[in-house]
Order: sequence, then structure tokens, then C-alpha cells
Amino acid sequence: MTTPFPFTAVVGQDDLRLALLLNAVSPAVGGVLVRGEKGTAKSTAVRALSALLPEVAVVPGCRFSCDPAAPDPSCPDGPHEPGPGARRPARMVELPVGASEDRLVGALDIERALAEGVKAFEPGLLADAHRGILYVDEVNLLHDHLVDLLLDAAAMGASYVEREGVSVRHAARFLLVGTMNPEEGELRPQLLDRFGLTVEVAASREPEQRVEVVRRRLAYDDDPSGFATRWAEEESAVRQRIVAARELLPRVRLGDGALRQIAATCAAFEVDGMRADIVMARTATALAAWAGRTDVLAEDVRQAALLALPHRRRRNPFDAPGLDEDKLDETLEQFSGDDSEGDEDPDPDGPGGGGGQPAPDSGPQGDGDTATRPEAGEGGEPQASGAREQSAVRAAEPFRTKVLSVPGIGEGAAGRRSRARTEHGRTTGARRPRGALTKLHLAATVQAAAPHQRARGRSGPGLVIRRDDLRQATREGREGNLVLFVVDASGSMAARQRMGAVKGAVLSLLLDAYQRRDKVGLVTFRGAAAEVALPPTSSVDAAAVRLESLPTGGRTPLAAGLLRAHEVLRVERLRDPARRALMVVVTDGRATGGPEPVALAGRAARLFAAESVASVVVDCESGPVRLGLAGQLAGELGGTAVTLDELRADSIAGLVKDVQRRAA
Repeated sequence: MTTPFPFTAVVGQDDLRLALLLNAVSPAVGGVLVRGEKGTAKSTAVRALSALLPEVAVVPGCRFSCDPAAPDPSCPDGPHEPGPGARRPARMVELPVGASEDRLVGALDIERALAEGVKAFEPGLLADAHRGILYVDEVNLLHDHLVDLLLDAAAMGASYVEREGVSVRHAARFLLVGTMNPEEGELRPQLLDRFGLTVEVAASREPEQRVEVVRRRLAYDDDPSGFATRWAEEESAVRQRIVAARELLPRVRLGDGALRQIAATCAAFEVDGMRADIVMARTATALAAWAGRTDVLAEDVRQAALLALPHRRRRNPFDAPGLDEDKLDETLEQFSGDDSEGDEDPDPDGPGGGGGQPAPDSGPQGDGDTATRPEAGEGGEPQASGAREQSAVRAAEPFRTKVLSVPGIGEGAAGRRSRARTEHGRTTGARRPRGALTKLHLAATVQAAAPHQRARGRSGPGLVIRRDDLRQATREGREGNLVLFVVDASGSMAARQRMGAVKGAVLSLLLDAYQRRDKVGLVTFRGAAAEVALPPTSSVDAAAVRLESLPTGGRTPLAAGLLRAHEVLRVERLRDPARRALMVVVTDGRATGGPEPVALAGRAARLFAAESVASVVVDCESGPVRLGLAGQLAGELGGTAVTLDELRADSIAGLVKDVQRRAA
């Protein structure tokens, strides 16, 4: 067995270590979500924590780790006879990103059901993790329905399984830890709220600390056992402190003054619901126990706020995480001194910083008084080479959009946009398996095998099943798509008010893509060429950042933009052939530069029509005289055009229905 890296040997990451230790003291805090860039010891710290947890007493032979002192009366392996039990280390169970629902919650034991004719339950990972740690690496990539099941079990302390004739309830109390890299996509706000604490981690910029990280890692790689031995004393001290804090926890007093500070803080930061108040109260109590105190102080409330609130105050994925610590200190000061014990005032320079970071200033925007001159030679005429580039324009306020979906039924990654055949969703029928069987349709399998039982010489209670009898369940759900934005940033689009509205519309569609678990990409064109501003990614906030800083000006190489988009889609089809694409072209349809730019753009557009790529053209042409070039472009793409005003009026749903009808 591999020797884990010692928890106490992790350099820095004070907030991460504190959040993990508080959950070890009080699992009722609700777990930890660790957000940060790659290579910041997220997984190392989580795996190291399991060695610090005290051993647990279990009923021998119980698959659900019942405590012999208080066995679960509804345990599927019960009832249990009184006895001393056995002791074993607390487990750390890892949930793979590609795990199935059956693997997580358990399911009917198909082998015993078919061979012996008995109904038996096969436990899943939630049962294995009971009274230990359940660790989900890259939790943001986990299917939504699995995250829902996981967090429901964590909140209720039990797992309920109702499927295939099985009705089981078993205890599932565990320390839930998830890690994620925000660059690979965000969690939905509803799921973020279910994690008790969130910690942002980043690699240190201090050379000496980075040197120490490398030194310790090399020493561990050379001799894991020897390195762990050198840290054994520190590990033992932390382990004993966890045990002492657990014993002290029931005696910690949460006074009315601290409760008022908690309530006032949650109200001041306008967090939704009451879960934040409860988590802060539990966290502050655990902090007091960890410090060896029986009273909760203002400093505990402050630290609890920094760990429990940053992820709850985000309204969309483009909001900067963190808390305004000056506002936090003012709120705590205003409501201090209410306890008869005379709690100390929080020290603004005291411990506790780092659980959240102050929201960064958005920075100055471009000069709003700068007038934009029309691009010379619009509509295909030559343009002067000295066209002026405009500074970036702030996006208009985003608005709610209706659903865009790709026509037909796909087979892409699970998501929330277009219809698809998926491993998860409602069962629509059964078929013979193609390759390995992944989802057995029990009724169809039994129906296929039943007529042959006499010929196969069946004599016992079980069925005689052959490979040809097995049936795969077909299910229909929703998939995520690739939404590729092709944005015209040329001089003909550079009127500041109009470009702000364009960015606002694209930002609105990005928000929708975030909620529907899509990949997004961004291609822009201006001047003499097009560029991939953002390769296809699941991180829509990265797309928003690129969009916000997008400058405008220069000629309109429309054909180059379409050809670059065609290349992006071609490469993505090779990487992920099952993920279907929707292209959103944002332009006024004008093309300039080079010989016959309009005709060249038309030929490029017909490449998409030949490949049946679903497309929408957002017509950004303004003014009393309209050339209708965006409509012509949509026709050559085989898609539909909508004006910017119509898009802002939430008319995109009717537009997509037109796309579907044309593709049918």
C-alpha cells in the first residue's frame, strides 16, 4: 500500500488545511469544495487527511459500517446483535467522474436475482464511505444527477434507493470533499450552496515557499516511508487534537451575540436561503472546539464567514468569488458586544483571512465619448489601410434567453440542452446490446429468456440466461453541445452602443450555456484575419473575460472568420465526434478587404450548409438603410437570421424552431 504524503508536511495552504480539519472535527459542517488551478496540492491534502482520522468501531461483517454502540435499526444487514465490534481505519472512498448511478448508490444484485431468484441489494460507494471520507476529484465534471444524489445523501445522512423492485435505506454520513479547476467549468449555484465550505487555493508566488514545496516533494518521492516517519510526531499531535476537539464540541456554547453576528453577516452579503446561517454556526462552533474553547468568539464568526460565504454570494459564474473583508469587519463590529461574556472585538488584521478574496476592481472601461466613424468602403468596397482600432467596450446588462437546441437526437455528453440518447434519463425501450452491456433492461431480458426455459432444462428457482437474452435499456435525456460564437469585431461593428449591446447578447447566451453544461468557443474577426479567441472549453467564465476585453476596429474579413470557425468545428469533431455543434454568428453581414469579399464569404458559408451545421446569424446592422447582408449569409449557411433587437426581446426560441424545421 502506498504511503500517503503527510498532511502536516503540506506547505502553506492554511485555509485548505483548516477547512478540512474543521470537517474532521464536525462532519455536520457539510464538506469542503476546493477550487484552484492545477498543481496546488488539492488532491494531496485531501488524501493525506484520511490518515489523521481516528479509527472507527464497526459491526463485524456489516457492509454498511454500523457502529456497534448504536447500530442503525434500518441497516439492510441488520438487526445486529450486541457485541464489542471491531476497529478499522476510517476509509477514504474516491468517486470517479465516470461512475454510474448504480455504482454510487447501489442496485439490485442482478447475478443473484437471475441465478437464485432472490432479491438482494448490492451496496454502492455511499455505503463504503459511511463514517469516512468521500472524495470527488474534478467534481465540476461529474454528471449533474450524480451530484444531486451525492449532496442529498450528505445533507440527510442517509441514502435512499428505490429501483428495480428494491427499496433500501441505509446510513451515509461522511466527510464530503470535492476538488475542481474552475478553468474546466463551474458548478451550478444550487450545487455550490450544498457544500458547507469553499476554499480558493493558488500556488505561492514566494520563491522560498516554492523551494520548500519542491524540497519536500523530492524527499517524499525518494523515500515515502522515511519521509512519513520524520513527520510522524506532528501527524500524531494533529490526530490527538482532532479527537480532543470532537470530545469538546458538544460543550461549546454558541451565544446569542454570536448568532446575531452570523445572521447580520449573512443578511449584509445577501446570501439566499438559511443554509449559510446554519453552516456558519456549525463552522464557528467547530473553530472554537479546534482552539480548545467552549465559547464562540467574534474571530470564529469572522473565519467562518470567510469559509462559508464566498461561494454563496455569487449570482452567476462571471461574478468574482470572495468577500469584501472591510464590509465583513464593519458588520461584525456593529453587532459586537451582545454576549454577556464580553466577546472580544474582531481584529481586522487578525487571523482568518484567505478563505475568500476581495472582489477585484473591474478596472476602467473605454472612453464613452469617443465617436466611431463609419468604416470606409463598407459593403465590399476597398477600405483605407489606416482604419482605427477602438478600445474594448463594456458589455450591456445580460438578459434571460430561451432555449437554443440542436435539432434531432444526439448521443453526446450529458447536459441540459438538446435531446439525446444517454446512459441516464427516462427509459424509452430496450435493444440488443452493441458491445459491452452497460444498462440492463431487466423486464425485457426476462421476457426474452422466459420462452426457452423448458428447452434449456431449467429445474431450480433461477432463470437460465444466455447472452442472446440480454437487453440494453435505451434512455433519452439531454446532452450538452458545443456553442461556437463567431463575433464580428471590425470597424463596421465598432459603434460603442451597438457593440455593447452585441456583447450583452453574447454574454446572455454564455450564461445560458453555463446553465446547460455546454462547451463554448469564441472566434473573432477584424482587420486582416480571424483568430480563435478561446478554443472550445467548458469554462464559460473564461469566454466572458475574453469577450469583455475584445477590441474592435479595422476591416471585415468575414470569410476568414467563417473558415476559422469551420476549422475549429472540424478539429472538435475529431476530438469529440458525439458532441453536436451550434454556431452563432454575430455580424452585420458586411465583408471588406481582398477581391470579391462578399462572394468569398458566401462560398465559406455554404461549407456549413453542406455539413448540416445548425447555425443562427444575429443581424447587428443598424441605421435607416439596411442592406440585408446578414439575412443572405443566414440563407447560405442554411440557418436563420434574427436582428439584435429581436434577440434582446427573447425571441430566440422561435428562431431555433425555424432552424429545427429547416433541418428536419
